[in-house]
Amino acid sequence: MVHSAYDSFVLLNDCPTKIDAVASYGSNLLIVCSDGSLRVYVPESTGPDRSTSELRKERYVLERTVKGFSKKAMLAMEVIGSRELLVSLSESIAFHRLPNLETLAVITKAKGANVYSWDDRRGYLCFARQKRVCIFRHDGGRGFVEVKEFGVPDTVKSMAWCGDNICLGIRREYMILNTTNGAMSEVFPSGRSAPPLVVSLPSGELLLGKDNIGVFVDQNGKLLQEGRICWSEAPAVVVIQKPYAIGLQPRHVEIRSLRAPYPLIQTAVLRNVRRLVQSNNAVIVALENSIFGLFPVPLGAQIVQLTASGNFEEALALCKLLPPEDSSLRAAKEQSIHIRYAHYLFENGSYEEAMEHFLASQVEITYVLSLYPSIIFPKSAVIPEPEKFVDITGDYPNLSRGSSGLSDDMESNTHVLESVETDIESKKTSHNTLMALIKFLQKKRYGIIEKATAEGTEEVVSDAVGDSFVSYGTSRSKKTIKGRTNTPIGSVARDMAAILDTALLQALILTGQASAALDLLRGVNYCDVKICEEFLLKRSQYFCLIELYKTSGMHREALKLLHQLVEESTSDQAPAELSQKFKPELIIEYLKPLCETDPMLVLEFSMVVLESCPMQTIELFLSGNIPADLVNSYLKQNAPNLQATYLELMLAMNENSISGNLQNEMVQIYLSEVLDWYNELNSQKNWDEKTYSPTRKKLLSALESVSGYNPDILLKRLPPDALYEEHAMMLGKMNQHELALSIYVHKLHVPDLALSYCDRVYESGVQQHSVKSHGNIYLTLLQIYLNPRKTTKNYENRINNLVSLQSPGMPRLGPGPTTKLIRGNRSKKIAEIEGAEDIRISPSGTDSNKSDGDVDDTGEEGVSTIMLDQVLDLLGRRWDRINGAQALKLLPRETKLENLLPFLGPLLRKSSEAHRNFSVIRSLRESENLQVKDKLYAQRKAVVKITGDSMCSLCNKKIGTSVFAVYPNGKTIVHFVCFKDSQNMKAVTRGSQSRKR
Repeated sequence: MVHSAYDSFVLLNDCPTKIDAVASYGSNLLIVCSDGSLRVYVPESTGPDRSTSELRKERYVLERTVKGFSKKAMLAMEVIGSRELLVSLSESIAFHRLPNLETLAVITKAKGANVYSWDDRRGYLCFARQKRVCIFRHDGGRGFVEVKEFGVPDTVKSMAWCGDNICLGIRREYMILNTTNGAMSEVFPSGRSAPPLVVSLPSGELLLGKDNIGVFVDQNGKLLQEGRICWSEAPAVVVIQKPYAIGLQPRHVEIRSLRAPYPLIQTAVLRNVRRLVQSNNAVIVALENSIFGLFPVPLGAQIVQLTASGNFEEALALCKLLPPEDSSLRAAKEQSIHIRYAHYLFENGSYEEAMEHFLASQVEITYVLSLYPSIIFPKSAVIPEPEKFVDITGDYPNLSRGSSGLSDDMESNTHVLESVETDIESKKTSHNTLMALIKFLQKKRYGIIEKATAEGTEEVVSDAVGDSFVSYGTSRSKKTIKGRTNTPIGSVARDMAAILDTALLQALILTGQASAALDLLRGVNYCDVKICEEFLLKRSQYFCLIELYKTSGMHREALKLLHQLVEESTSDQAPAELSQKFKPELIIEYLKPLCETDPMLVLEFSMVVLESCPMQTIELFLSGNIPADLVNSYLKQNAPNLQATYLELMLAMNENSISGNLQNEMVQIYLSEVLDWYNELNSQKNWDEKTYSPTRKKLLSALESVSGYNPDILLKRLPPDALYEEHAMMLGKMNQHELALSIYVHKLHVPDLALSYCDRVYESGVQQHSVKSHGNIYLTLLQIYLNPRKTTKNYENRINNLVSLQSPGMPRLGPGPTTKLIRGNRSKKIAEIEGAEDIRISPSGTDSNKSDGDVDDTGEEGVSTIMLDQVLDLLGRRWDRINGAQALKLLPRETKLENLLPFLGPLLRKSSEAHRNFSVIRSLRESENLQVKDKLYAQRKAVVKITGDSMCSLCNKKIGTSVFAVYPNGKTIVHFVCFKDSQNMKAVTRGSQSRKR
């Protein structure tokens, strides 16, 4: 016996005759004896409680006897409490009015019936007689009306209503009778050793007996997946009184639970039982001459018994049956049972089930976490001690009960196990307990985090309102957690959230779920930074530690750790694991979100990866919208050797991303390095103008492609007798084309560079739509070839004058005559240089008998120094870009015509072709002009007929003899005055609209 669900009490033990049937009405017992009499018994006690509606647990005495109540043996008797009727089945079915036992109706057609069933909801009675099933309906008065009658295959042994249908136990099988059309459907066979038994359940379902098995089916006869009741023997009668099923066995009464797996609850040893009847508050057991009452033990007492015996599931099921008015008692009992059951399961290794019951008990998480001494809590947590404490976390290394301030206490003493098998089992147990804890914490987490977040929102709103209004009441002291908002010291939800997340993180790491721990840290969390930091450091969980720093706003600590790990990964002694995990790119990825919030921190830690990942670092600066001036200034102060790298990468990726000042600074850096390199070689007498270092190549490329630098300042820094190519490029930027070309021709002796220079100037003019002015650049080069001595003679003087006049360090003078002289000289020089080609190619020269290309000076040896080969090569290669007439004017008289064939041939062909094209175009335009004139004459020949009925389309008056105008369509006629007025109105309207715009 599991526990005492019912108490057996003798209600009557001296009935003079044999008992055939028994029922209860209120607190009275109605007993039909074998002599046909009906005896009414009442409780022995007297007083005002005598009329109570329940059976009483005391002796009963005879109140009265109704003789001749039945002529034959009573087969069944039932009290219908809702209608105050007594139904009895003897030789027929009779209805008596209670409490005076007045005969209400006798259904004569039920003569010979052996079984019946009453549907109290509709007031329907069905009974079986021989092979017929009849249905009667109570009309609400004194009579019954027959509804239907159906034939059945054999004698009905047992029957019960199931909804609108009837379940019949016929012969050795069960069938469902459809009361609408009489159709019958088989359910399943009954047992071999026991007759069919149909029992109706309060839920509307049925319990069908099959020997010693009770099978649950629905109202349509379909099997339910709720298991089966296994009785010790086939019961003769089954009474349902939730939550138990009471079965009448040959030698005892068996009480079983209606909850799967339907265990045996109690056994009442009673022999020779004739009737087992359900009462409103008890079960009546009728023997031959005595009546026993099985009174249910109060639910509270049963719950205590079950809990004490360890049957927690049954105890919890009984708790749900407590009346609604005892809701507080019910909640308290359920919580207590859940906690005790959880401890029992926990101690027996069912950790996940234990956590489910801890969860159902709504106990604080600190209570559960106290079962895990290896999990560390924040100092402020108050941990209640459980009823029975067991350390089930095994010997995970470096774990013990401690606080956030005691890092040395985190290492637990390793228990020396006796065998390897015991060690493995212990670790397995530890893992299982922690996995169960993780599930528990994850289920509790949503509600706790939601409350903590709500408190944080209320606090922010309160602080915002407090800026304008001073709230009454006591002020709350606050503590600041780095990386999070201010937290009230008394915030229960925040404290709970911190405890939960701190414990959850440790459990995830201890069970090897680092990825889940990362997901926890990446979301909203309240992990205690100090505890988790020490914990993660000891276990080398660096990714989790970095994420902890990040979500806590401790970016500097995270970046320091990342930098350290990257350095260790790149060192020769680094473990293979580190070299695979920690790359410089991780620092860049971390810095990306910080560009807008903390650009100085980004600059500080980007220095450590600029050398190893230059392109990614520049992309970081660009994507983060960090001002280039700020980056350059920081590099200049902290990493000057990387300044040029940054600027050139910035320029390569996006020229518009850096200002002219930064471009100028980049060129200055290149120039400084080149000058140092030049001075070093020059001191060793190894300087060669055709030598190019990588930095010099960068300088030349920057001078050519970058437009933001200041050539005036740079030119001043160049040595006068070296770095001629740099001279030429800077002079070109200053539009000193003649000087630049002179350098290419006479200093560098590379005519191809001079030609490339002319091409760049010409093509830039094409883009700026000023081809004519820039096309003269080739004539300038031609003049240099034709007058080499003249161009080289004054080169040094003109360079020195140009640099001295443009020197920014030159003192400013007042507006006196000296200043005017200097400015005049400077203007004259610049005008001479920029307009040299125009002066030389001017067609208004007075000396028409002498070519501009004739040599004015001869060398000391008397030999001409004209570079005629270069002249002819230039004319042949760029004939299409040079003004032929002006070029011929510059050539010396002795130039042979056959040498000019590569120049004049294509030039004349192009001129002839252009002449022919212009002639064709002229002819086409003349033809078009004639066509337009012809159309004009045709329009002027149009005839308009004015009659006396012709009306003005504007004023709707007759035209008469007034001057008129005709619109181009030839049909619309208006007065000329009206036409002029309409044109004036349109002009005024357009003027007002333009003013509005």
